Amino acid sequence: MLKGMPASEISGWTLVVPVKTLVAAKTRLSEAAGSWRAALAVAIACDTVEAALSCVLVARVMVVTGDPVAAEALGGVGAHVIGDPESGLNAALRHGAQEAVRLAPGDAVGALQADLPALRPAELALVLTAAAESDQAFLPDAAEVGTTFYGVRPGIPFTPRFGGRSRDRHLLHGVKEICLDGVDSVRRDVDTPDDLRTALSLGPGLRTRTIVEKINFHKG
Repeated sequence: MLKGMPASEISGWTLVVPVKTLVAAKTRLSEAAGSWRAALAVAIACDTVEAALSCVLVARVMVVTGDPVAAEALGGVGAHVIGDPESGLNAALRHGAQEAVRLAPGDAVGALQADLPALRPAELALVLTAAAESDQAFLPDAAEVGTTFYGVRPGIPFTPRFGGRSRDRHLLHGVKEICLDGVDSVRRDVDTPDDLRTALSLGPGLRTRTIVEKINFHKG
């Protein structure tokens, strides 16, 4: 069995963030966001990436996207942007992880969802610290159905299983579940208007707040 680098020897984390083409992004927010849906998706992704880059344990963020508008915006907040092979979410993540290992073979590699607008760097640091204790680890979403983070130590194959009931699939394949209190912002992804209301109550980033104000979206 492969064993990854001990936690004490990990130099940092490279996070891979997948971003859909804007025509397909956040379709369940269409009614609430109207013509601002694509702008909201970009704002949420930029706030997520900016917060991740502010985490003391994160060395870089690798964004995988096939959308030129999203690519330009995310590059502007400091992400390293590469193209999407257009073979599905997990293929995009693996593609990003390969580039991450090429750039920084000593880093641990994590996959982070792009729709965490209230992400707090200190809470992400708690998750990454916990993840470094296992060869593979994941964090379930707030509904405990999906996954918002998956990570591996250096030297461990990167095999994310996002999509649908991904929590069950990660558990089935022996990935360690991270069970922490006080990391709500890392678990609160946004797919629906109710998700957005909850993220607003946690305190989203400036870009998300600005678009929400423009669409006159209310918490209640």
